[in-house]
Amino acid sequence: MKQQFLDVYDEEHARTMRVLHAYPEDKLDLRPHPKLKTARELAWVFVLERYLGTAVWNDEYAKGRTVSGKPPAAPEDWKDLLSALEKSNKDFRSLVESASDDTLRENVHFFTGPKTMGEISRINWVWFLLHDQIHHRGQLSVYLRMADGKVPAIYGPSADEPWT
Repeated sequence: MKQQFLDVYDEEHARTMRVLHAYPEDKLDLRPHPKLKTARELAWVFVLERYLGTAVWNDEYAKGRTVSGKPPAAPEDWKDLLSALEKSNKDFRSLVESASDDTLRENVHFFTGPKTMGEISRINWVWFLLHDQIHHRGQLSVYLRMADGKVPAIYGPSADEPWT
């Protein structure tokens, strides 16, 4: 159960990093719509997810210690942001890797709907976070195309990386 997750987690992180490395640094302030984040803000979500992931992993909501306040802003320097993501990815992976199967099956508390707290097993929680990463990577790949960057092959060929 754990190894299956870690294998997929590593594969998906590598795909996310390929998209991030392809993003043109001079287009980080791209905001395709007023309701959307800038590309830099969207990329920072990958780091913030790991911090939230750790807080939920430690069942902070059940302990009354919610993740509150304004999260730290994304670094201005793109390389610093990518380094922060690599570190947070490594730290979160280590947390999961060091857990026993029993720990992975234990429930933690997180939102199950608007203003509704519920229980979710840690293993389901980490899969939820991984799927959220994949979702945000898809968003960022659209930004990448709009920024005239070259979209790498993610699950199959792209217009910029055909499999011919």
